[in-house]
Amino acid sequence: MVAFEKEIQMQIEFMKNFIPQRTIPRSKQNQIIFCGTGDSLASVKIAEAFSNSRIQAFDPLELLANKKLLAKKSLYLVSISGNTISNIRIAKKHNATAITANQNSRLAKQCSKIIRLDFENMGIQTAGSISFLASMLTCVSLVSQVSLKSASKMFYHAEKIAKRTQINGKVFVLGDYWSYPVAMYCAAKLYETLGLDAYYERMEEFSHMGLFSAKKGDTVIIFEQRNQHNQKLVSSLKKYGLRPVRIDPPSSDKLNQVLFFVFVSQFLALYQAKKKHKKECFFVEQKKLRDTSSSMIY
Repeated sequence: MVAFEKEIQMQIEFMKNFIPQRTIPRSKQNQIIFCGTGDSLASVKIAEAFSNSRIQAFDPLELLANKKLLAKKSLYLVSISGNTISNIRIAKKHNATAITANQNSRLAKQCSKIIRLDFENMGIQTAGSISFLASMLTCVSLVSQVSLKSASKMFYHAEKIAKRTQINGKVFVLGDYWSYPVAMYCAAKLYETLGLDAYYERMEEFSHMGLFSAKKGDTVIIFEQRNQHNQKLVSSLKKYGLRPVRIDPPSSDKLNQVLFFVFVSQFLALYQAKKKHKKECFFVEQKKLRDTSSSMIY
């Protein structure tokens, strides 16, 4: 857990030195497909939102099963390790650009171009934080202008919010067009650090679906600025006995909002783990589960 906390803090320096990619012209973005798995899928889904859906984002099995999706498209494959087997399978069949931290990886060797993710980490296995931020900002910068002038403010405000946020029971994380991929990322951090029973869902779909699996005392985290719809949802959930927590971003800028929600996700996982006196992330402790995961991924 020490490594996870240190890598979260290392993001401040990373953002000061981050160099955006040259933005792909809007007229060409509808010819682009981004692909990733796990945290990288959340990264490319965020980039999809910042392109206003001009680019499309998929996971690799979707592309392998539907080859027509790649017709006349430029493909960007996002993988921190560069060793995800499904991405490598696509790279063998389709000319692609690798976005990876490992320029000597199997994926990089299969791709015609490489965008290297340049960041420092602790060098040991822990839940992804700075690696996710690096891939997310790189992908977003390919489709939109990136300004990080207020990023440190978002970071420290997120830490304050996460410290005082209580989580009980099953956790539902809800997001809108911009924040739904961050809800996915948030749930992933709660899985990885705590093995928590957590779910991510679109704001509207929760009322149609996930709500019916909720029990009194469960937590519903809402990643969205206050509006009439989510205020009504908060009121209704309280009446049923659920614990809604609306996380209100301190900025109207969409990138600042997404950064804020990302940092809240990381700090929520960290401080909940500290409250439980955990020394290691859940997935690190669970060797058999980790071996099962690795057998499918690599």
